[in-house]
Amino acid sequence: MANASVPLLGLADTAAIGRTATARELGAIALGALVFSFVYWSFGFLRMGTTGFIAQAAGARDDQEARLALTRALLLGLGIGVVLVLFQSGICWAALRLLSASDEVSELVKRYFFIRIWGAPATLATFALLGALIGLGHTRKLLITQLFLNGVNVCLNLFFVFELKMGVEGIALGTLIAEWAAFGLALWLVLRSLHFNLFRFLRKSRADVLRKGPLLGMLKTNSDIMIRTLALLGGFAWFTNQGAKFGDATLAANHVLLQFVSLSAFFLDGFAYVVEMLTGRALGAKDRSRFIRDVKNATQLAGGTALLLALMVWTFGRPAISFLTRDAGVQEIAGQHLSYAAIYIAISFFAFQLDGVFIGAIRSREMRNASIASLLLFIGLEIVLTSWTHNNGLWLAFIAYVFIRGITLYLYLPRLMESFRKPSENTISSS
Repeated sequence: MANASVPLLGLADTAAIGRTATARELGAIALGALVFSFVYWSFGFLRMGTTGFIAQAAGARDDQEARLALTRALLLGLGIGVVLVLFQSGICWAALRLLSASDEVSELVKRYFFIRIWGAPATLATFALLGALIGLGHTRKLLITQLFLNGVNVCLNLFFVFELKMGVEGIALGTLIAEWAAFGLALWLVLRSLHFNLFRFLRKSRADVLRKGPLLGMLKTNSDIMIRTLALLGGFAWFTNQGAKFGDATLAANHVLLQFVSLSAFFLDGFAYVVEMLTGRALGAKDRSRFIRDVKNATQLAGGTALLLALMVWTFGRPAISFLTRDAGVQEIAGQHLSYAAIYIAISFFAFQLDGVFIGAIRSREMRNASIASLLLFIGLEIVLTSWTHNNGLWLAFIAYVFIRGITLYLYLPRLMESFRKPSENTISSS
């Protein structure tokens, strides 16, 4: 439930702009959101790495190690966020150089970017805090945080767009305010969960926090996860950018369909988050049978849910498209490609579940290699298929991409199982 609330924000933003503006503004929101997804989730290791380290610490019943892992990730997230704010002009320039957007859309993307970038420190620090809640298994507090973030965000965005007529700038401002508010709430909840005062802990345990061995181990793991995340984001960025080459209407239509994919993906990732926590705890406790049982049960639930979500998109997709945008051209293109989105959703759970397994096990090298291989295969397929069938080929390659992601991770699974017999190079004990 916590994870499924995340893409509701994208749906609300799409509906607000789609019902009050043109395909140009809707395309700007699509590209602006893509830029921040790429920038922020490049540092997704702050969430994923923290989950793995804290879950394994919880499995080993080592509260001190959990506090140290959180503190390192939290300081790193705040620091990276400040750097992003300082270099915002260069980041925006580079992003727009890489995107295939018209001059009018690019100008709107700039307006969106230079407001929302000021939430970078809060967002990246919150990644670490959410990772801690997942690793600890405190899913109710995770739900509270996500509902607060997305609820505040949706309300502010709708107010700024419908009442104040601020358009793209209103979407960015609402998101900025919500990000800082959610950071404050998440920090309070996590510190209560781990029963410690952050500033007092830093004074007393600063030497342990900055100890070379654990820091290098965290940075090595995080660098692999960062490459993995960049490869994953690169796939979505390639999809969006290639769609933009077919015109603003196709770009907007693909963005509408991606809202369905995103809603389903976040919902299914909720099962993967649980697998991360359960895998980490099973490895921390060296309990192989528990690992097999938990992963099997969660995957069966995720598979059934994926089929149900795909059926819902197939059945109710066209009315939802009409609600999200009034542009007749965008509606027609989105309707023609609706079945592709449903197929993607139906098979995507396999990759998500295996992502959860390898994140919880902190097997970062395998995740990196699998992501790079699947991205290269996706790009090759896309180039061939779009030369034949244009946007249809783009969607076919996108479906193949999520399937290949799952297969490449599955090939590494036997090696992961060996972790229950001997210490893993990525476990907290070795760092």
